[in-house]
Amino acid sequence: MRERRRIVELWRRGDAVALVTLVRVEGSSYREVGARLLVAGNGEYAGSISGGCLEAEVVRKAGWMVRGGAVVERYSTLFDDTAEIPYGLGCGGTVDLLVEPAGTAEFEGLMEALEASLEGVESRVVTWLPENGRPLRRVVGEVQTQGGFEELIGASQRLVVFGAGDDARPLVQMAALMGWNVVVVDGRAQWARMERFPEATLVVVAEGFGQLEALGIGNRDAVVVMTHSYEQDRVWLAGALRCGPRYLGLLGARHRSALLVRETAALLGWSVERACEGLFAPVGLDLGGDGAEAIALAVVAEIQACCEGKLGSSRRMTAEMVEEQIAQGGASRYLQAQCAL
Repeated sequence: MRERRRIVELWRRGDAVALVTLVRVEGSSYREVGARLLVAGNGEYAGSISGGCLEAEVVRKAGWMVRGGAVVERYSTLFDDTAEIPYGLGCGGTVDLLVEPAGTAEFEGLMEALEASLEGVESRVVTWLPENGRPLRRVVGEVQTQGGFEELIGASQRLVVFGAGDDARPLVQMAALMGWNVVVVDGRAQWARMERFPEATLVVVAEGFGQLEALGIGNRDAVVVMTHSYEQDRVWLAGALRCGPRYLGLLGARHRSALLVRETAALLGWSVERACEGLFAPVGLDLGGDGAEAIALAVVAEIQACCEGKLGSSRRMTAEMVEEQIAQGGASRYLQAQCAL
């Protein structure tokens, strides 16, 4: 998504020459179908369509390739000096690249869809490739058709971080590097400041979940609760569970999280089992390491895996774990220590 953002930024400068899209793959390829590269008039480019073996060649020739309109060019990445198809560098496959000129209605429609995706709007795009004497055609939006190259331009992932402490800063930075839209929320105005989180899309001072209805947290969002305030965490956790984000992580020790989950479930009138179904606690993949940066990496990795459907084992809390922790008395001792401060 960060790559897409750079492509859109280069397009908005107004000096784009050609757009290159990976449309077919035979064998292996470093990039998947739909990868893009935008070329500017001065040779600058954004995006990539290979692991680096094709970019220089394509950027150098892109303007010349589209002098007569959009074309599909085939490149072999098999290591074979005798092959008729360039550009054998040993990556192991053959790729077809759509190279289209900038400035056309088809180009502008696609770029507008890419830009909208960064603001959370998904689009379906169908492109008829320029083959067998037919010119390039493209439709953005719902259309019933056959034979076209179809894509879903997915919306940028949004991450809502409840907590503006120092350990939230590397999390926001790493999420921004992924190209995600990040919202930071905290009830402490001295912490919830834009200058502390320049990579965030929005920083909000709020004390109750009712103040956040305008954010419209839904089932495509990721949420992390990490205020280090027991009372705030309980408020945000209850509100986030009601919204049903596709990822909800809770930072904290197991005994603290167990007590929070049980109290929050009771507050909502839910069973503990139901509350645990939508929760990742302890938050983050078990990658090892210590400190805010290591935790941020573990959290971003778990969110990415969850949202991409690639999540294997995780440290998700279960109802049995909640009762075990509370039975051991860890949660009670933690709460007593908090009250004594």
